[in-house]
Amino acid sequence: MSIEESQVIDIVSTDPSDGSVTLVATDHLEWSDREHLLLVQEKFNCYLSYIESGEIYKSFPKAKGNEIKLLLVCKHKPNEDAEYFLSKCSKIIGDAGYEFTYRVHEN
Repeated sequence: MSIEESQVIDIVSTDPSDGSVTLVATDHLEWSDREHLLLVQEKFNCYLSYIESGEIYKSFPKAKGNEIKLLLVCKHKPNEDAEYFLSKCSKIIGDAGYEFTYRVHEN
């Protein structure tokens, strides 16, 4: 699974300390073009739909009532355009009531 499969939830994890649920998207692509940004947008639109439709609670009933977070794990460090885009994602997703973060995976 990867950022290229927009209709697939890559990873779901639960933090046993607080019950929060994190939906993880994995991204192996270089940040070289705007098409990559569209792939990220499509992926997280799918994730938000998964949450807001209630499908997450059918798949993971323990998620109900717990914080839901979205995480993008990147293979490559985002360039300046991507940094700006990801900050906008954080704002929009935050306004929807969810936390969004990203990190670069260290090999």
